[in-house]
Amino acid sequence: MIQSFFLHNTYLIGLVSFALGWMGMPLVIRIAKTKGFVVRPNKRMCHEGDIPNIGGLNICFSFILSYLFFEVNQMNQNQFFLIGLFAIMAVGFIDDVLVLTPTAKLFGETLAGIALIGFADMRITHLHGIFGIEEIGIVPSYLISLFVLIAIINAINLIDGIDGLASGLGILYCLFFAIYFYLCEEQSWSILAICMIGSLAVFFIYNVFGHREKIFMGDSGSLLLGYLLTTIVFHFCEINAYHATPAALHMNAAPAVAICVLTVPIFDTIRVSLTRIKQHRSPFLPDKNHIHHLLLKTGLNHIQTTCVLLSASLLFIGLAILGRNWNNWVLLIIDFAIATVLTLLLWRIINRKLYSTNANH
Repeated sequence: MIQSFFLHNTYLIGLVSFALGWMGMPLVIRIAKTKGFVVRPNKRMCHEGDIPNIGGLNICFSFILSYLFFEVNQMNQNQFFLIGLFAIMAVGFIDDVLVLTPTAKLFGETLAGIALIGFADMRITHLHGIFGIEEIGIVPSYLISLFVLIAIINAINLIDGIDGLASGLGILYCLFFAIYFYLCEEQSWSILAICMIGSLAVFFIYNVFGHREKIFMGDSGSLLLGYLLTTIVFHFCEINAYHATPAALHMNAAPAVAICVLTVPIFDTIRVSLTRIKQHRSPFLPDKNHIHHLLLKTGLNHIQTTCVLLSASLLFIGLAILGRNWNNWVLLIIDFAIATVLTLLLWRIINRKLYSTNANH
């Protein structure tokens, strides 16, 4: 009866994953402090004290338990998706504890990708007319899908730099796709996104407002979130490629829409990587040139910076909805042009602030 009630009120399913996450978070924090799974203050961190960094474990298990409760009948169909999910979470957890090399991390992401793309058969099979190409062969499908998976996973991983940002963006993205799948009567996929919203909401509260009980997502959480978002993007593109949606909800530019929705992490990753390469540095070496670091330089605090980037994401989601039936390239060019202009304006504000500070001294 409980399951039936929630399935008829899909939007309430997030409460189950939230409740499970809320009950589990104190235990995860206790384990992290006992076992030393913490991040200590350093030159790249501005927090005080030792903060647990395995929040992704709580996100993962509250999400899995709630999802399986409502979608247990899909277990056989989704077993390889779940195997990939656990694999990517394990890679992130090991990286949080031992710090993996970029090569080892990439290898782990590839293994998770093989489970999702090769065995679960969740992948891109259609390019929606990009470069004049529609359906693609199995080998290009595997390669393109793996590239997209690794790109999105690492984009989410890199944007996870300040309180509430990655989880806030994750909630926003999952909400967009949950509503879209619900309207398209894709109930299983809507439930998938809603379960993640509830799990992320618990983490967001602890991460932003936790104080003594503060916890970080860690790579176990950011890689997991990237993996889930990629899976959702694959399905979103596929149902639009083969017109498996109501006519009024069909999106001709589905790939560009997905990129537009994820503009903040994707554009920031491209910009930072190109900057590092231009400076003859490895794109894998960390620095403080990410968009959230730039906003912090203007004098904003973590919460204000997160709010600004969430607002920017709403702007790009609005653009995605507006341009859903435009040509893919037109939407992408406009999307990246707006992102570029906003970044240049931000740099201008930073330079003015630096000039003003130097002048006062």
